[in-house]
Amino acid sequence: MKAKEIDHICIAVKDLASARKIYEDTFGLELALEYIAEQEKIKVARYYLGTVALELMESTTPDGDVARFIEKKGEGVFLISYRVDDVAAGLDELKQKGARLIDEKPRRLMGNRYAFIMPPADTCGVLTEIIDGEFDPDK
Repeated sequence: MKAKEIDHICIAVKDLASARKIYEDTFGLELALEYIAEQEKIKVARYYLGTVALELMESTTPDGDVARFIEKKGEGVFLISYRVDDVAAGLDELKQKGARLIDEKPRRLMGNRYAFIMPPADTCGVLTEIIDGEFDPDK
């Protein structure tokens, strides 16, 4: 599996409105999209810096992954997503190499297939995702 580029970086935040103000006022970021991904229990503000997306993520429930992350580690970088040619093939290759996988098969969201690949303990403390497809908020 070859990572082609960073697709997006996610930052876990307690309060999306406050975080948006910081990132928009400090860095002049322009909001590309705000959405709720119910299956992941998150509300997201998405920005683009060149081809890389930056997402600020607030948990929509106290039991969501982002809420648990913040409770354990505080706000901060939650995830890095790498674009690959084929998520399913990437998972197969990692499995053949003996990697411990979080997802055994791709998930789907907004026109993308994605998978969380290995526990953060196996990737220097960073939750890592692979993704393919084209982001489409209408899907």
